[in-house]
Amino acid sequence: MDRAKPFEIPKREVWEAYKRVRANQGAAGVDGQSIAEFEADLADNLYKLWNRMSSGSYFPPPVRRVELPKDDGGTRPLGIPTVADRIAQMVVKRFLESLVEPKFDRDSYGYRPGKSALEAVGVARQRCWRYGWVLDLDIKAFFDSIDRTLLMRAVRKHTDCPWVLLYIARWLTAPMQMEDGSLVARERGTPQGGVISPLLANLFLHYAFDMWMRRNHPDIPFERYADDGICHCQTEEQARMLRASLEQRFAECGLTLHPEKTHVVYCKDDDRRGDYPNQKFDFLGYTFRPRLARRRQGRIGVSFSPAVSSKALKAVRRELRTWKLPQRSDKSLDDLARMFNPIIRGWMNYYGHYYKSALYPTLRHIDAKLAQWAYWKYKSLRGHRRRARHWLDRVARRQSSLFAHWPLLQGHGWTMGAG
Repeated sequence: MDRAKPFEIPKREVWEAYKRVRANQGAAGVDGQSIAEFEADLADNLYKLWNRMSSGSYFPPPVRRVELPKDDGGTRPLGIPTVADRIAQMVVKRFLESLVEPKFDRDSYGYRPGKSALEAVGVARQRCWRYGWVLDLDIKAFFDSIDRTLLMRAVRKHTDCPWVLLYIARWLTAPMQMEDGSLVARERGTPQGGVISPLLANLFLHYAFDMWMRRNHPDIPFERYADDGICHCQTEEQARMLRASLEQRFAECGLTLHPEKTHVVYCKDDDRRGDYPNQKFDFLGYTFRPRLARRRQGRIGVSFSPAVSSKALKAVRRELRTWKLPQRSDKSLDDLARMFNPIIRGWMNYYGHYYKSALYPTLRHIDAKLAQWAYWKYKSLRGHRRRARHWLDRVARRQSSLFAHWPLLQGHGWTMGAG
């Protein structure tokens, strides 16, 4: 029998948290332990974690800092917790999320059950047709800038559960372990990469932005996905006034609007006259700008609409290079389809949702790589690049559903001979 613990945390909650962490997978933390290694002694590891959390003796280890490449050529710092720490964070997240989620704004879309980035893009698209101006927000180093005192005040508005408050406070002060092994204390922020960080970020911006907008600018609709936000205005003057107002509001909350990346944008279309310097913005992997499209009564005209952004396409091609398709001559075409169709299908489902023709050149680039694979795999095609393209073209016509993107390209510059 376990002696009474100061905190009543059900063992079932630790088990459910483990299942969620296992489904999400993820890299090892500072201890180098993978999920598979954690599972080698699963019952004992989960019991130890529950025991420490229930007794108040759980102290999170440092988070491992890694740098992820960004589309603009820079890097984004991530903090990777250990597997055990991710499970502990999930326990707290599940408790806190059940309290705050019903209170969150309908136009907050990031990291929320039942909400998605594509939904945010779709709502933004509709509103850009109704409102002529957009304030495209960029908060400078948001996750690293969150004020802990204000964040804990927001958490206490929703719960006084002592173990939730204790462990969130400990996670906010856990040091960062750099690549050289040195430890760096953190004075502000919550590291991107933590299980609970997105929920805490949403909670912070719920008060810093969402509720403030509803209270002070109820006539200006917005979409927010984590720290990425779009506000829709009737006039340029209204957008510029909102920017000045938000700069002051964010300063009160310890945040800064990025001066170069925050823009006032004109949503130009056939019905809107005038020529303004900023007529496009990026939001969640899509570029919104004036485009030729079929409009009312089937006529072709200019509509302010989203299509996959050039940054997103560069990221897709960067990942495609890591596949090293031409060098996989040990694989059959069926093998390659099984390996990469889930990724290709994910790209198509997300980036092809609006104005899918913008995705065609990148999908054709996959076929160019497959033709290179055939060129190196089959001796009969060696030295005949055009013949390799025609060979793949014939396969695509014969087995049009083998690769996820082939049915989409049919009739849209699909043939390899054209490439």
